[in-house]
Amino acid sequence: MVELGKALLGLGLLLLVIGAALLIAARLGLPLGRLPGDFSYRGKNVTVLFPLGTSILISVVLSILFYLISRFRR
Repeated sequence: MVELGKALLGLGLLLLVIGAALLIAARLGLPLGRLPGDFSYRGKNVTVLFPLGTSILISVVLSILFYLISRFRR
């Protein structure tokens, strides 16, 4: 049970950091969620958002970041 508690605390802290980063990005005026390639459908009673462009951008940035971290750890 102790391991599960530690994992849940770690996951909660990770979500906190991601949420804070998104709030900071919004205040800086970064257009996350409104990039070219982000699809949205607004119907009468439903809105569906599919941020494909934003997902690709975040994936590329994280890949570069993890690559640099792995290079410096050697």
